[in-house]
Amino acid sequence: MPEQTNRVACDKGQTQCQDGDKPAANPPLPAWARLPINRCNLPAIILGSLSFQASPSPLLLDGVHELHRDFFRMLAERQQAEERVAMFYSYMNLCFRLEALEEAGLSTATPKNRGKLNYLKLIRGWHFNSDSVEGAVMKAWAESRFGLLPRHHCAPIRDFSSEPYRLYLEQRATGLYNTNAIESQLDLVYTFTQIELARRYPEQQHLSLYRGINRWEAHERLGERDGQVLVLFNNVNSFSTDPERASEFGDRVIVTDVPLAKIICCDEVFPGKLQGEGEALAIGGLYAVRRV
Repeated sequence: MPEQTNRVACDKGQTQCQDGDKPAANPPLPAWARLPINRCNLPAIILGSLSFQASPSPLLLDGVHELHRDFFRMLAERQQAEERVAMFYSYMNLCFRLEALEEAGLSTATPKNRGKLNYLKLIRGWHFNSDSVEGAVMKAWAESRFGLLPRHHCAPIRDFSSEPYRLYLEQRATGLYNTNAIESQLDLVYTFTQIELARRYPEQQHLSLYRGINRWEAHERLGERDGQVLVLFNNVNSFSTDPERASEFGDRVIVTDVPLAKIICCDEVFPGKLQGEGEALAIGGLYAVRRV
């Protein structure tokens, strides 16, 4: 793992940088918060940056559209959102044999029936406890697909030889072992969500989302800009469209403009499947946030 450092990646001397490019105003995603490679069309240093938050572009996971082209073609022909969601559930059941797991290789000898874990149980497990085995799997998926390293699991991860990081690796391995292509299931959840959000918000690139937090001082704050605090979030985070709902989860509520491209899934697309109304799950990186 890369060693943590505060060195700034800038292709110009600081004396030549324009105001908006100075590190204090626009810090890059630190090297110790990202991987050099990922499985989508943009590297982590770009998709995790403040520049991406301001001017996002679509994120495409490697091979997903190609592998499921027929499904996405049929999906594009459906005009009703309810019909598209129903088609998605049916396709997931068919593609991953979720209602006939023995056809996907599930054995009665499978320890703890890990093969029965699916995308819906994983998302519910995350919302019940993001520091659980399910939470580690979700963070591992975001690490693999987007190259964003986890910054918290049961405790802050600031040292890759620390106990919190060791626990994350252990729970990640436990959660991924002998499961039914759970990461590929999440690939489709994310891709379907992106298609739905693009259809529902054709003129938008962001949603203003709220997050209730405790121990504000423990968050990784990398500076301030235009009255907003620059925060390095964990690689997966829960948000809400409702500030009152967000206030139930912390003594302080913050709001930020989350790019649609960073939303993994949300209650609007999967009604009744998340923890509550208005819930959204988004990948992390650097965000400019303000207090409500």
